[in-house]
Amino acid sequence: MADQDDNRTAEVGSPDADQEETVEVPLLRLADGLPPVIETDEALASYCAAVAAGSGPIAIDAERASGYRYSSRAYLIQVKRTGAGIGLIDPIAFDDLRPLQEAFGDAEWILHAATQDLPCLGEVGLRPASLFDTELAGRLLNYPRVGLATLVETLIGVQMLKEHSAVDWSTRPLPDPWLEYAALDVEVLVELRQILVDQLTEAGKLDWARQEFDHVRAFEPSPRKDAWRRTSGMHKVRGRRSLAAVKTLWEARDELAAERDVTPGRLIPDSAIVAAASALPKDRGALMGTQGFHGRGASRYAKIWLRAIEDAQALPEDQLPTRNGRSDGPPVPRAWADKDPVAARRLEQARASIAELAEQHDLPPENLLTPDHLRRTMWTPPATREPVALLEAVIDQLSALGSRSWQVGLTAPALTRAILDADD
Repeated sequence: MADQDDNRTAEVGSPDADQEETVEVPLLRLADGLPPVIETDEALASYCAAVAAGSGPIAIDAERASGYRYSSRAYLIQVKRTGAGIGLIDPIAFDDLRPLQEAFGDAEWILHAATQDLPCLGEVGLRPASLFDTELAGRLLNYPRVGLATLVETLIGVQMLKEHSAVDWSTRPLPDPWLEYAALDVEVLVELRQILVDQLTEAGKLDWARQEFDHVRAFEPSPRKDAWRRTSGMHKVRGRRSLAAVKTLWEARDELAAERDVTPGRLIPDSAIVAAASALPKDRGALMGTQGFHGRGASRYAKIWLRAIEDAQALPEDQLPTRNGRSDGPPVPRAWADKDPVAARRLEQARASIAELAEQHDLPPENLLTPDHLRRTMWTPPATREPVALLEAVIDQLSALGSRSWQVGLTAPALTRAILDADD
């Protein structure tokens, strides 16, 4: 890290005005300079040996080409360990990264927002034996903003520049400024972890954090059900036939994007899907005159878009999608009062109790108990109303949903009271 005094400047107002000194936060710098990218077997073996001989936890991060590529694969992996320094590894250059996994051994990983990176790291054979998530730690400590740059500035007192956060990491070769930006993401993670550990310990939340980290370590992304329903602007579409066109256009675009490994929005944007589904153009001229249909993706694949619209037009009435998809969960809370007034009372009281508990323990309510777990338990509570048996059943139900033991211990009594009071 660069010497802070060398990077600190002051801004002073004019002599005629009330003077107030503004001290700029120093910029984070790489303490040992920018290392070369590891892209050969020899370079990887050398760095793996250094990592294995190093000490302490391992800071790790990955860069994906979100917004450019369909896949979520890692295009750069950054690693730092005491004694080994920073390694910038190009995963595209290797068949697998088993040597790196072996070098990691049982060492704890430090990640920020682990669920974002664990899937792409797992794809190349990298899986942690244990981890520490600095973002999640920040949430448990109830920091209002938990982005890495904000936590580093707040707790370490240096500023991280984020000007390369949205670049195309599938670019080769990667420019040095991008690589420096990526390396900085692991430069102070070990230091940040220690500060957060100390604060979690002082707050009596370290065991809670460990339970959360163990839960995150087993994270597997769930495939989205009816993902086409997330099309932006779909609420503007009228009629089930047009709704079917949204579905067929979205699915055609998704299949093509996967085939070409480009992000779907680079073929045609959501706004074009919504416009075409509403207008239902029948030929190329009408299609290209539809709002949003411009650019190479719209023109080059016009036949695909027209065929998708034709498929929607040909669907029998009983196969047209409904406005609201089927769900295995409870209805939206705003509908509870009409569908089940008692359940609505349960939810209202339970939410108030969770908010109170969260304030007592200085936690965001959603980290005290997952909102989905709360809604499911209040919509379909255990049948018994004998207090002790009900408490045990609520504990079992929350545990089966995936709530951690610390969450269950804090919230199950409050949910039990909400169930009993709502029935009175």
